[in-house]
Amino acid sequence: MQTQIVFTFLVMISAYSFAKWRKVSVEISMFLAALAGGIFGAFTKTPPINQLARHLVEGSFAYLDVILIFVTATIFMAIISESGGVNYVVKNTIKYFYNKRLIALLLLMFITLIPGALTGAGSVSLLVVGAPVALALGYLGIKRRKVAAILFIIAGLSAAAPPVNIWAMILSAGTAIPYVGFELPLGIPVLLLGTFTVLTLGWKKQEKSTLESALKQMPQVPKGMKWWRVLIPFLVFFGLVIALRVWPFTLPVIGLPFQFVISAVFALILSPKKINIVKLSRDTVKKLTPLLSTMVAVGMLQQIMTATGVRGLISYAVISTPLILLFVSLAVIIPVSEGVFTYGGAAIIGIPLVWFLDSIGLHATVAIAGLSLLWPLGDGLPPTALIGRLSVMVSEYKRSYWSFLKSTWIPWVVITVVGLLMVIFSTQLDFLVKWSL
Repeated sequence: MQTQIVFTFLVMISAYSFAKWRKVSVEISMFLAALAGGIFGAFTKTPPINQLARHLVEGSFAYLDVILIFVTATIFMAIISESGGVNYVVKNTIKYFYNKRLIALLLLMFITLIPGALTGAGSVSLLVVGAPVALALGYLGIKRRKVAAILFIIAGLSAAAPPVNIWAMILSAGTAIPYVGFELPLGIPVLLLGTFTVLTLGWKKQEKSTLESALKQMPQVPKGMKWWRVLIPFLVFFGLVIALRVWPFTLPVIGLPFQFVISAVFALILSPKKINIVKLSRDTVKKLTPLLSTMVAVGMLQQIMTATGVRGLISYAVISTPLILLFVSLAVIIPVSEGVFTYGGAAIIGIPLVWFLDSIGLHATVAIAGLSLLWPLGDGLPPTALIGRLSVMVSEYKRSYWSFLKSTWIPWVVITVVGLLMVIFSTQLDFLVKWSL
């Protein structure tokens, strides 16, 4: 049986590698790996061939709730951006805090964190606020290479930030752990590491610039745009989140997708310009298609790996690895798995890893939070390098991709150390979960 499972795993790896060699997208490659593993496993009736289609369909719906969050949250942020809210906030940040560098850098960090924190995708942060924030950082005298580095790290941290963390959601769903109590274990490290990043890479002014020239080149803001038009939709969203936590048995249960829909309605009503919501929604979903396809493919792959026993084999490999070697190897395995499989790495490696960490007495929620800091680093590694490539694009950095990646090494190392320490000392940090609740 073990030999059969090993060969099934090798077939899946070969199918994925062949697809990538033929330059097929990540999501199609994962689907082909799942299909190949299912067909090969059918020869020994694991799963039976007549159940293969059922497993693929069931797997495709495994993360339907996550997909709904992706869509609704991104449409909400797209409305804010289309109404001129993003440009308004960035322009006023430069206007009022140009000579107060610390405040300006921290505000730009928060602006970059918010879209990814609400959607769970760092790429959304770059697509929505990346260009104006890159301009603002450039006006503060930061070189484009370091602008790209700041955007990459902060966008990655935004994906790890609460309230929506896709890696944590996948791990929680796959290990039957409630997705609650992550606010402080994720929020505090993200804010501290984000602050460290912008100060380390952006504190020194390297190029000459003036406030007047910066304001002239900033994007135009629609007439009538005010702070309250930007602020109220976010207050509505966070108000709903807090209210449902404070009065859980009094208010009706509404999920995050519907909370984003309500907030989007307020943003649409408060917009100073008319927005074609149908066209905006269609364009937004079109941009999100690769991410949504990835979640569908991840679900299929996870289902087939479970049915064929491959998932159990990986679990055995994890628990049989010496603990010290396992902790050290996480610094490489986790980012590389993200670079190869994107969110699929959490399902393939993360779920059995969390099972093992929980079995040896570590706190699963804090451990998941620590691992969630490591996965975004892999979004700068080939073959996918989604956030890395977008960071270079929006910052208009024209030189070698690797020269940009090298400039991230200081925050990369610090984030890795913090993530590993959170995993190793997760039991001692369990008070963060209690305070979150």
